[in-house]
Amino acid sequence: MGLSATGATLADLGTSSGATGSRSTPISAAEALERLTSGNRRYASGKAVNCNNNYNRRAEVAGRQAPFAIVLGCSDSRVPPEVIFDQRLGDLFVIRVAGNVLDDFGIGSIEYAVDHFKPPLLLVLGHEHCGAVQAAVEASEAGHSQPAGYVGRIVAAIAPAVQAVAGRSGDTVDNAVRQNVEMVARRLPDASPVIRKASHDKTLRIVGARYGLSDGTVTIIS
Repeated sequence: MGLSATGATLADLGTSSGATGSRSTPISAAEALERLTSGNRRYASGKAVNCNNNYNRRAEVAGRQAPFAIVLGCSDSRVPPEVIFDQRLGDLFVIRVAGNVLDDFGIGSIEYAVDHFKPPLLLVLGHEHCGAVQAAVEASEAGHSQPAGYVGRIVAAIAPAVQAVAGRSGDTVDNAVRQNVEMVARRLPDASPVIRKASHDKTLRIVGARYGLSDGTVTIIS
């Protein structure tokens, strides 16, 4: 039984001294999203400012953290959120798993961030040419056969998105990437009472987005 099923939170496990903190000036979800989108514009245009500014920042956040956004993204090596959004060390609480799928450990990590840091924004980030989504499309085209091992579980989690875009015009993989993001974003409040309450109370906004590997830009899709 996973964390989401029991309703427990990682707050029950305790935290080390100085591990949590709050922003000196709270920001809104709209402001948090603007920080991400403006940072991505800098990155995509070759004008990033935070890539080499983490030496002093390391000392600033060693005793506490106060991320302004949670990002649930893919493990793909080409899509590190801190880089593509041009953010500093400690600005983002990041959960990465192939295909940006939901599991108990990811949900528990999000619950931890919501409980302890109160970020106003949760961004679900898919990306162009996602290998996990490609595998799910190929499995569907082969008659829903799944890859062996735990990879098959990831493919199975993405399969509903692939099925939802069947017959849709355009690139099947990219359509499924977008659909998967939207479906994960919609599922998050139902996956956890902690996330559901924050969403209901409007203290947490959930947004879906797609990153383009080719041009480096992030597009908000939900």
